[in-house]
Amino acid sequence: MHRRLIAPGALAASLLLAIPASAASSSPGAPGIGDPYYPAYGNGGYDVSHYDLRLTYQPRTDELEGTATLLATTTQDLSRFDLDFLLDVSEVRVNGAKASFATSGQHELEITPAKPLPKGTPVTVVVRYSGVPSTKSAYGFSTWHRTPDGAVAADEPEAAWWWYPSNDHPLDKATYDVSVAVPDGTQAISNGTLQSTSSRLGWTRYNWRSNKPQATYLTTLAVGKFDITTGTSEGGVPVVNAYSKDLGDNDGAARASVERTGELVDWLSGYFGPYPFSSAGGYVPNTTTGYALETQTRVYYSPKQFANGSNTSVVVHELAHQWYGDDVSLKGWKDIWINEGFARYAQWLWSEHEGEGTAQELADYVYASHPADDAFWTVEPGDPGPDDQFDIAVYDRGALAVQALRNEIGDDAFFAVLKGWPKKHAYGNASVDDFRKYAEQVSGKPLTALFDTWLFQPSKPAVSAARGVSLARGEGVPSRPKSWKRIAATDSVHGH
Repeated sequence: MHRRLIAPGALAASLLLAIPASAASSSPGAPGIGDPYYPAYGNGGYDVSHYDLRLTYQPRTDELEGTATLLATTTQDLSRFDLDFLLDVSEVRVNGAKASFATSGQHELEITPAKPLPKGTPVTVVVRYSGVPSTKSAYGFSTWHRTPDGAVAADEPEAAWWWYPSNDHPLDKATYDVSVAVPDGTQAISNGTLQSTSSRLGWTRYNWRSNKPQATYLTTLAVGKFDITTGTSEGGVPVVNAYSKDLGDNDGAARASVERTGELVDWLSGYFGPYPFSSAGGYVPNTTTGYALETQTRVYYSPKQFANGSNTSVVVHELAHQWYGDDVSLKGWKDIWINEGFARYAQWLWSEHEGEGTAQELADYVYASHPADDAFWTVEPGDPGPDDQFDIAVYDRGALAVQALRNEIGDDAFFAVLKGWPKKHAYGNASVDDFRKYAEQVSGKPLTALFDTWLFQPSKPAVSAARGVSLARGEGVPSRPKSWKRIAATDSVHGH
């Protein structure tokens, strides 16, 4: 063996040449994806395409163990990146090699791979973890809901941190495999289709798959003892519904509402186009929360939604989100109007279908019910701010804006927009401005002034702007439509 002597300067030069340019220029991914409403939510530097979650959950103790495998691609030369997560991590691997990790902030898991990752690199991240989700909180709250026989993960705008590590923002949608082992006699419910079940040594594993892009907050987990019903809608959509076995007096009303899911999916398809996912359905766990949530393909309903009897209106609202919010997701949380304004308007269309008040009559009533000095008009649905993101004005004033658009461009163009929008941006993301441009393209009309008046002004639109409302015709305050009580009963639908 011959040892070659190298001058110090030459050694330094050779070492520099040995370091890839990407390593020298690599930098940490941002700890937030860039949403001004929630600066710490989501992360920069990569894009996730698939989550594989393999979990074991013990309802008695609320203990959760998991291995999450994330398939992603880097979007910059990356020295370090974050995941949003709260449970206790024991190991992280990046492309097979052990990675170092640490926690920071309220919910950040910082991961440093063994070697920097050049831009455009396929990345496999494996996170092993465990913990008791109900003991974790961030920003003073928890979105993990214990039930008498298990737990539920369903909330907005965040829910994932309590049960799987993620890039938690709707901009980064992915497909999912969710596999959950629970004690025999208990079921695990998630999104999409149930691929298989298997039992071993007192445990049953449920394997769920969502094969279309899905936002993190729309991914749900429910563990408990359920009565599960299955079927297929007349239009061919598989339907899976589930009801906790201890719903008590709310059981009948819940079933009388949610069991109409297949019928309502088919009805909504007439307005919004073909149903965009592999299955539909809903579940009603025995929780104390009051809201419902459009968790993709498997809607979450609180029993309180049915405390006063059946309510198909809330089912219509959440199913409308499968197109407006789930299929086409918002770009930023300020774009919430596209989700809530159209889901509320679907309830108005259902009222019209049921002969309990037309969409125009409901618009007349909402417009007249709020005097000019009502704080209702100070909320701007097109950009309400994080504190008012789920204010009633985003729903009702948001639906007024939809009716104003209908009056402005006429029914033919309006219903073409309603059906064409989910197709144009299928499985993607879009903003309020994208919607305005699309409506202008379809209708051939300039709509900037109309959108500004109804979505971006902190004041009640003048009667001259309220085209078609009864007040503008000098008829006084219109009578309350028959459907209004049931529609108003869903006002807490997103009262997170």
